[in-house]
Amino acid sequence: MVLLQWTEEALQEIEKVPFFVRKMAKRAVESEVAKAGRTEITVEDVRAAREKYIKFAEGDRESGKKSTKIAVVRCETVSEVCPGVACFKAFNQRKLAFKEYGPNTEMIGFFTCGGCSGRRVSRLVEKLVKHGLDVVHLSSCMLLEDEYPRCPHRDEIKQTIEKKGIKVVEGTHH
Repeated sequence: MVLLQWTEEALQEIEKVPFFVRKMAKRAVESEVAKAGRTEITVEDVRAAREKYIKFAEGDRESGKKSTKIAVVRCETVSEVCPGVACFKAFNQRKLAFKEYGPNTEMIGFFTCGGCSGRRVSRLVEKLVKHGLDVVHLSSCMLLEDEYPRCPHRDEIKQTIEKKGIKVVEGTHH
């Protein structure tokens, strides 16, 4: 095993990585440097690894364009029989409840409520807020009154999301 040396600048740069993924980031940098047959890790190596492995997840900071980030929350019960295809098709084609979004919109979350009474929503929305969440759609399955009963906790779920400063849109594909 080759012993790798980190320059002071490289160590300072890796400290910018969130602590909960820093170990993984360090291993990625070390792997790249070792593959290149080198033993010294520079700040350029850290930046190159960032570019290769996580830049895509950080958004378009350089251009200054902020994408709209949305998520869909859906009924836990309905999720047992619905894979979400219609929600994704409507989003991908920018139809129905998604027609107002432009090409600079991305879906960053698609999750179930956690069952009555929507116990999972608050925690998951909180996690998505850290990733720039702007809007949460309540899936059409939460609004139906024909095949499935309308969600009895819809109003509470909506209020929980709005209290976090996130816009709520009712519906996806119906």
